[in-house]
Amino acid sequence: MSDRIDTDRRDASVTQTEIDALVVRIELTLISIVQGVALSFLADQAHAVLVSGPFSSWPYVVTGQLIILLFWSRSLIHTLTVIRWPLEFGHNFLYIACTLVETVTFTQPTQPLRWYALNVLFGLTIWAVFTLDLRMIRRRMRDSAGPTGSQLYAMVTREQGVNVKVWMPATVVCNLLAAVAVYRWPGALIDAGGHVIMAVGQLTAALGYLCYVMRFFTRIRPLIVTTRREWRDDVLP
Repeated sequence: MSDRIDTDRRDASVTQTEIDALVVRIELTLISIVQGVALSFLADQAHAVLVSGPFSSWPYVVTGQLIILLFWSRSLIHTLTVIRWPLEFGHNFLYIACTLVETVTFTQPTQPLRWYALNVLFGLTIWAVFTLDLRMIRRRMRDSAGPTGSQLYAMVTREQGVNVKVWMPATVVCNLLAAVAVYRWPGALIDAGGHVIMAVGQLTAALGYLCYVMRFFTRIRPLIVTTRREWRDDVLP
């Protein structure tokens, strides 16, 4: 009887490990597909802008590329640190919604008002993703955290909280102010090309945030493998 119970537990642990790996593959596939779609829209616009101009739209194209890198890297970090069975449909549906807004935004690099207005909407959808992901992280802390996992999730929770409370509100507000400014003063910002200053500022902020994300991943990278090993050990007899 005891041997039978041990065998059932081992089979259950193998099944859990396999289904966790399957969910991660589903997540990574979804990320790759949605950002591949976004890149195709950006590439189409980039060809026209870089070949025919205007030169003032180049910063928007570069910012679009940085946005794709940010979406991909943030999603990758979330997948490696949090994702396991069960699959979170709401989280994945939000990824698709974000990509819809993202792709529409990438069609407007020559229209600053539309670009910034759509970036407000895109920022709000990303803000919703961060908020939902924070709840997922807290749930993972309760059901899957060993010693290393507890350390990892403490770091991830603090960083996610900063995004929810600081970075995303700041992003939405800055894009909103830029859209209002372009709408109210089109002569100075559109006709005279003053919007380029805002575009360069947006590009610089995106680049700075990408560097921040890369540093954060470097800090947590040693903890990820150990945490996932704890997940496997947690289901072993």
